[in-house]
Amino acid sequence: MRIFLAGATGAIGRPLVPMLVADGHTVIGSSRGHTHDDALRSVGAEPVVLNGLDRAQVLDVVGAAAPEVVIHQMSGLAGSGGDLLHFDDEFAVTNELRVAGTDNLIEAARAAGARRFIAASYTGWPNARTGAAVHDESAPLDADPAPESRRTLAGIKHTEAAVTAATGIDALALRYGTFYGPGTGIGPGGDQLAMVRARKLPVVGGGGGVWSFVHIADAARATALAVGRGRPGIYNITDSDPAPVGVWLPYLYEVLGVRPPRRVPAWLARPLLGRHGLNMMTAVRGADNTRARTELGWEPDYPSWRDGFRTLTT
Repeated sequence: MRIFLAGATGAIGRPLVPMLVADGHTVIGSSRGHTHDDALRSVGAEPVVLNGLDRAQVLDVVGAAAPEVVIHQMSGLAGSGGDLLHFDDEFAVTNELRVAGTDNLIEAARAAGARRFIAASYTGWPNARTGAAVHDESAPLDADPAPESRRTLAGIKHTEAAVTAATGIDALALRYGTFYGPGTGIGPGGDQLAMVRARKLPVVGGGGGVWSFVHIADAARATALAVGRGRPGIYNITDSDPAPVGVWLPYLYEVLGVRPPRRVPAWLARPLLGRHGLNMMTAVRGADNTRARTELGWEPDYPSWRDGFRTLTT
């Protein structure tokens, strides 16, 4: 099939392009400039330049590609995403792409006659912090987000609403868990891994916030499978081992050969983390991946972060 991959040079795009090519697809991959043209050609993609916020350009470029499937992986993260006090500011461009970019791409996909649309979303802190420790796709998203993350949650909700309301095309939203592995913050050279090595990432309060991880290669493979499988709707793309911060963070320190993390009372950490950061450390809910495994036929190579984190030392 002909696949238009918007954001082909991002965290998911880099491992996804060669997977799609190996699966026999023709990939037209976009980036914001010509800097990555040679890299995209080297893995078998046809490079194009795209500004996802320019509706006319999106319609023209996607239309010229004549894709059967459009995949939305555009983002514009300015930093590591680690400034929790200014979380929305770091995700400002990404949130524009979640709103206008999603609308533009869905319109262009339909106009080009594409039969399928796949958009990136996120699971973890967006989940409502009520009920069970682990939520499936039917559970509500947070109705009372922290001030630092309101605009970002609104962008995520817009993407998912646009996908679920799309007509004339089969549309899916993939809620990825927290990425780790090459090219991510919890990977070689990553900012968050560097914080762990420097013992600058503590367990806050009781460390009860439940996180769901996914290795970047597993996330890319789930996306490749979604090209031809799965009913329209929302899918959690996470490993099978949601875990509290108080469990996974000390394990990561141990795997890296670092002394155990410091433990900081919640009241002391709040001025540094804000309400959003405090929620992530103490109150967020994990995600259940049953639907993705059942409908996409996806089984992660790293079903637990326990196995995947061990690869971070090699």
